[in-house]
Amino acid sequence: MSALRRDRLRARLSGSLASLLLLVAATAGATLATAVPAHASGVQRVQFTGAGDYLVVELLSDDLVHFEMGVGSGPGSGVAIPTTDQIAGTSYAGPTTFTQNGSTVSTAHVQVSVNTTTMCADVTDLTRSPALLLHTVCPRNLTAAWKGLSFTKSAMQNAYGLGEEFFTGGNADGDRAGVDRSSPGAYGNVMNYDVDNGPVGNTQIPVLFAVGANNANYGLFLDQVYKQDWNLTSDPWTVDTYGDQLRWYVMAGSSLPDLRKSYMTLTGHPPVPPQKAFGLWNSEYGYDNWTEIDNTLSSLRADKFPVDGFMLDLQWFGGVTAGSDNTKMGTLQFDPTNFPNAASKIADYRDNQGIGLMTIEESYIGKGLPEYTNLANQGYLARAGCSTCDPVYLTANDWWGRGSMIDRTQPAAGAYWATTKEQPLVNMGILGHWLDLGEPEMYDSNDWTAGLLPGKHAHADYHNLYALEWANSVAQGYTTAGSTQRPLILSRSGAAGIQRDGAAMWSGDIATRMTALADQANVQMEMSMSGIDYFGSDIGGFHRDEAVAGSDINEIYTQWFANSSWFDVPIRPHTDNSCNCQQTAPDKIGDVPSNLANLRQRYELTPYYYSVAHNAYSNGDPLVPPLVYYYQNDPNVRSMGSEKMVGPNLLVGVVAASGERQRNMYLPAGTWYDYHTNKKYVSTGQWVNNLPEWTNGVFQLPAFAKAGAILPKMYVDDKTMNVTGARTDGTTRNELEVQVFPDTTSSNFTLTEDDGKSTNYQNGAQRLTGITQQLSGSTETVNIAASSGTYTGAPDSRQNVVQLVTDETQASAVTLNGLPLTQYANKAAFDAASSGWYNAGGNLVVAKSDSTAVGTAKSFQFTLGQTPVSASFTCYNGTTTSGQSVYVVGNIPELGNWSPASAIKLDPTSYPTWTGTISDLPPNTAIEWKCIKRQESNYPASADAWQPGSNSAFTSPGSGSAGSTTGSF
Repeated sequence: MSALRRDRLRARLSGSLASLLLLVAATAGATLATAVPAHASGVQRVQFTGAGDYLVVELLSDDLVHFEMGVGSGPGSGVAIPTTDQIAGTSYAGPTTFTQNGSTVSTAHVQVSVNTTTMCADVTDLTRSPALLLHTVCPRNLTAAWKGLSFTKSAMQNAYGLGEEFFTGGNADGDRAGVDRSSPGAYGNVMNYDVDNGPVGNTQIPVLFAVGANNANYGLFLDQVYKQDWNLTSDPWTVDTYGDQLRWYVMAGSSLPDLRKSYMTLTGHPPVPPQKAFGLWNSEYGYDNWTEIDNTLSSLRADKFPVDGFMLDLQWFGGVTAGSDNTKMGTLQFDPTNFPNAASKIADYRDNQGIGLMTIEESYIGKGLPEYTNLANQGYLARAGCSTCDPVYLTANDWWGRGSMIDRTQPAAGAYWATTKEQPLVNMGILGHWLDLGEPEMYDSNDWTAGLLPGKHAHADYHNLYALEWANSVAQGYTTAGSTQRPLILSRSGAAGIQRDGAAMWSGDIATRMTALADQANVQMEMSMSGIDYFGSDIGGFHRDEAVAGSDINEIYTQWFANSSWFDVPIRPHTDNSCNCQQTAPDKIGDVPSNLANLRQRYELTPYYYSVAHNAYSNGDPLVPPLVYYYQNDPNVRSMGSEKMVGPNLLVGVVAASGERQRNMYLPAGTWYDYHTNKKYVSTGQWVNNLPEWTNGVFQLPAFAKAGAILPKMYVDDKTMNVTGARTDGTTRNELEVQVFPDTTSSNFTLTEDDGKSTNYQNGAQRLTGITQQLSGSTETVNIAASSGTYTGAPDSRQNVVQLVTDETQASAVTLNGLPLTQYANKAAFDAASSGWYNAGGNLVVAKSDSTAVGTAKSFQFTLGQTPVSASFTCYNGTTTSGQSVYVVGNIPELGNWSPASAIKLDPTSYPTWTGTISDLPPNTAIEWKCIKRQESNYPASADAWQPGSNSAFTSPGSGSAGSTTGSF
């Protein structure tokens, strides 16, 4: 990338000589009306002039138009419009057709008509019938330093994107329309404090997606580096910024997915993160020594929590001294006193504990360090005002010490730092780079750097791209070193394009407040639409001292951890623990059973997340999009950030409210299944009310799967150590599990697997397994195709497990490749067998094959239609205490398989007599059960009291009702 940087700013000629000559002629005057033949090849470029201004229109494809506007005669049409480092896609084939008639130019899909008196341009989508005016864009104050564009709303109603900005108010909902999105800092990217969120990030990513009715939409990307103000409060919308010229792109397309994919091609697709990035990475400010990490890890393992890594804050190199030149900031070497024998310790963590480490770094270098001298001697530090001046001396906000800052505008500076500091850590076994303070937070506003733009060396000329250049230099360091290890980068700030370097972002030093958690959900919505797939937070809040008086920190942590277990990559609890008096690990704070359930759920779904991540890399689809991404014509979801999709198949509701125990969920039109209960809902676009957030003492976000959803999963239990499937007992569980939600329309999903750590997948070292489903009458067919491709460590054979969700019915038979599988009566018998199937209860049928070669196709056919039966259960003498109720537990899945946690609650119809009808029992089955007393919440693993004596028992009939069955305390 860095070798191409200057090339992007050089003139590029496109198209045939004949078409180029025609375009040059078109610049002779604003009134020229020249017809250019259709099917002209290559990028087409036309310059228009008028009123002392110029506008260059560069047609890169049928759907993508690049603009430059400025004062004066302009560069002419023979010069390609320059781009900043935010742009990855600079090689476009041009439109399939091109015509020019006077001041109107057209491709097959887009038309631009320029008024050379006002220098306004109408941009029209020609694929609509009738043609749709996307907007009229006009210059604003082109002769002033602070200049911009106005663009009419036209048919647009809502808007998305524009990067990271926290509003006050604690509301997860809301889009960009009606908002003045103005960066609060002097330059753009900045850490900002507000009363609802505490210190949070503000990152300019200047892409806007506008949406109207009936798939009316477009994307606009402003390729500028300076502070911006996007005012979408009236008509026209406006954007203002600094710069000598204004350069922007307009993307046309049939839908938001089409537009976002165009934007991702323009700025770069995110590589697939290391597999371990999808797990739990515990963190705090900060671990003081190895012992603290060991104790936290030991506790997590003892409490059966899977974990994939730890993040080390400043203490790992130690010696950070406020106000001192002799601070250790910038050494990037393990403190030998508190973190001795680092290489062997890291290897032990990796090889024996199954975890990785990520180390924090900043771009600040203490003046008293030899690293400072080395950087200064090579001219790699920002300078104090001129090209020959000494390095800047940063003294303000000097909590970290005093010194200077690496000039990240110099590729050579980044390469030097990667070679001397970052790659030695990689060679030692460090898995990731935590890039902090990258706005940059501390700087000299009068500094001089080599610069990113020709002739531009001031601070404002690079401020907003500093984190982008930093992440790029880290990623390039791997390439230079010949390493195939995937970079794992976590950055506090960024710009458009940072995703292509493998960077995830987080929201800064957010406060421990419910309002901050709600606002985080809204920001994630806009970051997803800004191309940032991997975006997270300090789970539980970094500043617990800023919690609202009377707040329940455990409740906040529990909800935050549940949200992050669905939406964040990585899952990263983090807080200021400089007092050594706080907890961040999910087995030490919050509702621990809920934390464990939500974390295990995330680990189970890792193969789904990982496959979606591969699709983000290959096709540009988002990991966690807002509902509007897939349902843009549903007006009910246009401003909805409180519900999100996870990939294309899961819909999840955000929860961020004190004391909340249930919430309503909006379901777009279609068929959906409750992910927790498997209950089916057919929606015309409507709300489902009063969905519980606490079930059997566990807090979970409401979630739904689309009909036709296919979710590959991994086996997770109390022996699971990490996302790679390592287990505490040394066994291997590599079966292919897939949960299927049937639909009469055929659907498919591709499970993508690789070695989880190298970049070899980019060269084909991956395994693809296509999975399809279709319900036809009473037969559901799930096909697992023969896998293609392989990678180092890939299994040659494995079991295949299908978890089929049903609609208030059970299976009467299951076949595999046309041969009947054996039916088992319960989970225990099924688990003991190598293949077979059983009705698992809760609208679920589970079937499995023997270990089978991955190159062999598997076809499971489920014969459905067996209606469950019901029975009325009564428990006598059920005297209870406050918070206690009576439940039924039994020998079948529908009655909890003797687990009190999964027991079925009865109602005190004639206290102390408790009754209830259970309607999803298997027919023709011997059922044994007992009454138990159990706490409704925060209950222990065992029941408070069991029905004495023998089990109650009955045999269910083939259909209908089994009548009444009783037990007593």
